[in-house]
Amino acid sequence: MTEFLYDVTGVGNAIVDVIAPCDDDFLNANSVEKGAMTLIDEARATELYSRMAAGREVSGGSAANTLAGVASLGGRGAYIGKVADDQLGQIFTHDLNAAGVRYDTSPLVGGPATARCLINVTPDAQRSMSTFLGASVMFGEDDIDADKIRAANITFMEGYLFDRDEAKAAFVSAAEIARTAGRRTALTLSDTFCVDRHRSSFRHLVKNHVDILLANEAEILSLYETDDFDAALAAVRAETNLAAITRSEKGAVIVRGDETASIAAEPVDAVIDTTGAGDLFAAGFLLGAARDLPLADAGRLGAIAAAEVISHYGARPETRLETLAQSSQARLS
Repeated sequence: MTEFLYDVTGVGNAIVDVIAPCDDDFLNANSVEKGAMTLIDEARATELYSRMAAGREVSGGSAANTLAGVASLGGRGAYIGKVADDQLGQIFTHDLNAAGVRYDTSPLVGGPATARCLINVTPDAQRSMSTFLGASVMFGEDDIDADKIRAANITFMEGYLFDRDEAKAAFVSAAEIARTAGRRTALTLSDTFCVDRHRSSFRHLVKNHVDILLANEAEILSLYETDDFDAALAAVRAETNLAAITRSEKGAVIVRGDETASIAAEPVDAVIDTTGAGDLFAAGFLLGAARDLPLADAGRLGAIAAAEVISHYGARPETRLETLAQSSQARLS
């Protein structure tokens, strides 16, 4: 197996998560759509933050969460994303490097503040996200670190980047650098609303630029505009080399060519917060793919990582995932 400096390099929106408990009445009173991710401006972010219960502030963002999970599993990762030259940006930079992920993208000076995602979690563990993208989308081709992409087995990109043309161009540039260097590119669809906004672009990417696709069941159905899960699986099987589709408590399905692996969800004592479940599944699955593990083993690593993160508040692991995987006798290499 070829040796790489990084198992995975992530490209995404650098966001600080603010996570707090709430009830459905709070969501209704503040016009927060339950279970969805809604884009908001800075004024709305300030207003909603002032009304939320006391919570936790942790560095987040989908791809950054995934890379933190890769590091927790003992993998080697790097990250490319934009924060502002402000306090939250400094916190994000410190946290990600402390997690074992190399992050040194130059901060934005004189522009919007560092992005933040206000996550209200109801007792049923559903997370309702209100996201101010701020500096994270002030991200263009000049911010792409070609060396980090060439040095990685897999470059992993999040669909949320597609909400701004400059970030979209950076995304395509990163995919082309990876392809030219003989590396693999992975994409997560991120959110059904994201798929609805960018369906044609995603379909083009999946067919022409993406080697590995990650999505949940709702996202893959939206991508192919069908209510038939088997039809969506057949479509993605035909359009990309490898795809992993998560299905909440039903586990996940992984397809590659004629191969299919069904992955059971790992049991948990209680589901506390589903924030980051897909991100952490991606961490385990991508590390397994980077290390050429069989589909079932790569999927099991993803299930173990996802189970850990839904057992507490927040989208980053609190227990070292490498230890959990070893105790579960899961293959790591």
